[in-house]
Formats: sequence, C-alpha cells, structure tokens
Amino acid sequence: MFNDILQAIDSVIVWYNDYIGGYAILFLLIPTGLYFIIRLKFLNVTKLWHSVLVVAGKYDRKEDEGDVNHFKALTTALSGTIGTGNIVGVALAVYLGGPGALFWMWVTGFLGMILKYAECTLSHKYRVFNSDGTVSGGPMYYIRDAIGKIYNMPVFAKVLAWIFAVATILASLGTGNMAQANGMADALHTTYGFSTWIVGLVLTGLVLLIILGGLKRIADVTARLVPVMAITYLIATTIVLIDMSGHILPAFAMIFKGAFTGSAATGGFVGSTIMMTMIWGIRRGLFSNEAGQGSAPIAHAAAKTDFPAREGLVASLEPLVDTLIICTMTGLMIITTDAWHSGIKGVGMTIQAMNDGLAGIGLKDFGKHIITWGLMMFAFSTVISWSYYGSRAANYLFGERSVKPYYLMYGLFVFFGSIWGIDIVWHFVDMVITFMTIPNLIALLMLSGVVVKETNSYFAAMKKI
Repeated sequence: MFNDILQAIDSVIVWYNDYIGGYAILFLLIPTGLYFIIRLKFLNVTKLWHSVLVVAGKYDRKEDEGDVNHFKALTTALSGTIGTGNIVGVALAVYLGGPGALFWMWVTGFLGMILKYAECTLSHKYRVFNSDGTVSGGPMYYIRDAIGKIYNMPVFAKVLAWIFAVATILASLGTGNMAQANGMADALHTTYGFSTWIVGLVLTGLVLLIILGGLKRIADVTARLVPVMAITYLIATTIVLIDMSGHILPAFAMIFKGAFTGSAATGGFVGSTIMMTMIWGIRRGLFSNEAGQGSAPIAHAAAKTDFPAREGLVASLEPLVDTLIICTMTGLMIITTDAWHSGIKGVGMTIQAMNDGLAGIGLKDFGKHIITWGLMMFAFSTVISWSYYGSRAANYLFGERSVKPYYLMYGLFVFFGSIWGIDIVWHFVDMVITFMTIPNLIALLMLSGVVVKETNSYFAAMKKI
C-alpha cells in the first residue's frame, strides 16, 4: 500500500518535471544569466581576482556587522553546493543526457557566477537582524522589502516571498537533505554492504548534534570540511585524468558534439535529443551550484561587510569551484574511463570510473573507498548547511520559535532519504528546485537596477581606498 502511494506521487512529480518544471527553468535561467552578464559587463570574469582577494581577507574589518567572515560565508555556501551533485549528479546527467550534458552544466556554471553575484548582493543589502543579534536574509526578504517598496506591489511581493520561503523548506528537505542522505546511504551500501536503515539512524543523530548549535557551529564545521574534502577529491581525480590523458581530447570532442546532437548512455528517446541533453545538463548543473535558486544568498547575508556587492563577488566564486572545476573533473573521469557505457545509474557509475582509473596505476578497487568517503564528506557538509537555509525560511514564515521544531523535522527527513529509492528522491529534488528558482529569477529581473546601482557604488568606493 505504502509503495503504491509513493509510486502515484512519483508519477505526478515526474509529469511536472518533464512537461513544466524542466522547460520553465530552461527558458528562464539562461536568458536571465545572459541578461546580467551583458548588463554587468562580464563582471564575473573581469573582477575575478578582486573576488579572490576579498575571500583571502584583504578587506575584512572587525567592526563590520554580521555573523561570519567572508571565508566562512563562502565555505558554508560551498558546502551547501559541493555535495552529491558533484559525484552522483554528474553521473546521472551523463547517464540520462550523454556527455553533451556536461557542456550545459558548464553553461549553468558560467552564467551561475553572475547570478550568484546578483542574488547575494541583494540578499546582503536587504538582510535583517533578529532579536538575538543574528542575521536573517535571502530572497524572501528582498522580494518582500525591495519589490514591495520599489514597485509599490506589497501584496504581490508578500505572496511571492511566501512561495519562495515555503519552497526553501521543501528544498531543504529534498535538495539539501534527502538527496544527500540517499547518496551517502547508497555509497556505503554499495561499497561496504551497510544497511541503509542503520546508516540513516547514525546520520540523523550526527546531523542533529551539529545543527542544533546554529550557524556559527555549522560554519566552523564547514570551514574545516570543505577545503579538505575538495582537495582530497581533486587529487584523486587528477591522478586518474593524468593516467587517462590520451583520452581527454576525445572526451572534450564528445562533450561538444553531444551538446548539440544528444547521445545518452541509456540510448533510446530518453536522452537522444538536444533538448533532453540541455535539460539534464541544466538540471544537474543547477542542482550542483544552485545559482539562481536562491539558497546561497541565505548564507551570504550573514557575512561581515558594509558592502553588499563585496559579498556578491565572494559568492560568484562558488559556481567556478563547484561546477566549472569539480563537476568537470568528475565528468571527464566518467567519460575517459568509459564508465558512462557501464549502464550503472547513480554513484555506482562514478565509483566504477574511479576504480577503473586507479587500476591503471596498480590501485584496483581503491577508488570505491575514495568516492565513498569523498561523497560522505561532500554530502554531510551539504546536509548541515541546508539545515540553516531551511531554518531561516521557517523563521521568516513562523517566527524564531519554529526553528528548533524545524530542525527535528529535518533530522527525520535525513532518515527518510537514507531508506527511500534513488528515483523518487531525485524526482522530488528536481521539482522543489523549480519552486525556489522561478520566483527568485523573477525577483532578480525586477531588481536588476538595484544590483547595477550597488555594483557601481562599490567600485566607486574602492577607487577611493
């Protein structure tokens, strides 16, 4: 009975994703990104080094208001994006959309840099301080306060902000929770045969232990986990790609050709058209870097700085690291080792790619341990970061007293994600991402003038320093 109900729910979700959500994102995300790229004169490229200097602490001041410094805001947001999307998401994109899907992931990554800049600049500008001195921010605040005031549309602004906040709670339970828990449980079961029920119980306990400590504890954990996990994973994939170097150029050829012809590992109609290749690349790219989705602005609103645009520049680095570097290396590893023809769906494809790659240097079967524990670190940090995003949405909708009950519910969904099948989890994730992204992109377009004004103001101030 329970399985029949889940199957019926899954069918409705799949219909929405296939005929509404997927196309809505495709025809809204890319044009919005192109619009900001042109209007801000490729700021994500021309001011890249300045962004790095900000993260390095060059402009930090102790007297600035906020909860965390630029680096911790970045690592908290990165830990919310560097997760199963980089390991499982890339494999699913290639499985369903072929190598060409990686090209469209690059498109979302490049455009995502400017979208992250815009949304995080707005989030910091319209942030609010809670009664305990902590900060709350995110699209729900700039939708409500900026659109309501500038366009004199308070009712529309409040409704759109409410939709976004509800969607954020749903996405925190799906994108940042169940998908990550499912990836961890699947990896541990595939590699070591651990029961998903046991994994779910252990993960739930660990997550609750950390998130009940609030953002500062979350930021402390992610500031340590993110650099370690990213460097470890990059070293392992680099070793594989060096060994498979003779296949890298042909892999790029397959990616560019597949991007405009469509060629999925599964064959048949599922990924055989350019439209499906684009949709799967953009879906998995958006899941990976969350640019335009509106999640990262919630973390960046808490950064210590008087300049919203400065924090926007910090945020613009996330898609560069997450999608253009880490996802690219995962995709190349899967293609060069020919694991994309294995027929394996999910994390198993990436594990096989790493195993096959390291076998060439005498480390047969060692790759499964790297992927499993890399995924554990990636996904776990994402889970704890997304708990903060959801808590800010709960605070916005129901007040500060709702935060702890939300955390308890969040822990329960970690368990659900661990034991449910991969298909329904990822279908749910794709659906709730659109519920956040569409209202946020509408708001970004309506507030583009504010972003431009803040940008000009910031760099005018920098010339005086």
